[in-house]
Amino acid sequence: MGIYGNVQVPLRNRRSTWCGALLVALVAMAGCSREAADPPKRPSGPAAAVLRLAEHLRHNDLRGFARDAVPPAHFKALEAAWRSGTSRWPLTELPLDDQIEPMLSALAAPEALRELKKSFDRNLANQSRDLRQAAVSLGSFGVQYVQREGDYSPQERAHYVLVINALSEWAQQAPLGDPVRADAAISKLAAAARTSGFTGETSLREAGMEASLVRLEPFFAASKNVLASYGLLIDRSLDGLRAEVIAEQGETAQVRLRYPLAGREMDTVVDLERHDGRWYLADYLREGEHALQALKSGAAPAQNTRSDMPAQTELPQTRQAPPDDQRLP
Repeated sequence: MGIYGNVQVPLRNRRSTWCGALLVALVAMAGCSREAADPPKRPSGPAAAVLRLAEHLRHNDLRGFARDAVPPAHFKALEAAWRSGTSRWPLTELPLDDQIEPMLSALAAPEALRELKKSFDRNLANQSRDLRQAAVSLGSFGVQYVQREGDYSPQERAHYVLVINALSEWAQQAPLGDPVRADAAISKLAAAARTSGFTGETSLREAGMEASLVRLEPFFAASKNVLASYGLLIDRSLDGLRAEVIAEQGETAQVRLRYPLAGREMDTVVDLERHDGRWYLADYLREGEHALQALKSGAAPAQNTRSDMPAQTELPQTRQAPPDDQRLP
């Protein structure tokens, strides 16, 4: 679902880029999950399978999510693909998935806290007008892209347009330029990144998929907490989702999902398939099948089956840092 997979925020220096990318990633992260929670009467069958995944997300259980998202054989193949460096599923379900590894490295660096806060203060602090404009532009571009490009079904396109519009409206109102709030957010995320122990792609690959997901759970929880501090309540979306089977025939089914996001009601339909008596989201099955086929053939599976956005897409600039020789002491 990498809708914003290659959007670049053109800040002047590399650490400024990570600071901007961090904010964009946090904004986008909310739309990546097809979430659910336990209603008073728990549905069974295909709906229950979706709710089970959402329950894992609600409790920051990334390993449990991955294990229930695909059949055991697919999980094994995805683990092997992760260790070979050819797959980062389920991280590839996140927007800006190609930024996660360098973001963790930047946050966990020895001087990250001081440098990222300095970068934020120099480039984004109190830039509410520019950040609102960036949110408008990102939302408009995202909607246009989803409507015209990418490998999406009509139902997915309609869903993603709803999500993008909701997040764009939220970002226009959120205090993203508040330096006090940003200091707390950066501190929390940097601490969680250090706790994970990851310093780059190599450490993720060596740890393997399952162990990496366990170590990333505190960072996932911290990210949700940071979003909540800006008024975007992901756990409320998870708690508020309803799942209803609208079609079931043989080994296939469709489930309608409705959930609140940033004050709006999201509505979409997802496809599921039954394998060995258990229901799985069709999108996740495709990821597992690609990895399984590649494992059997010895070929390298693609990291993401979705089409990505153009690599050089840019957003409007916020305040730029002056050259080093023009900065105040």
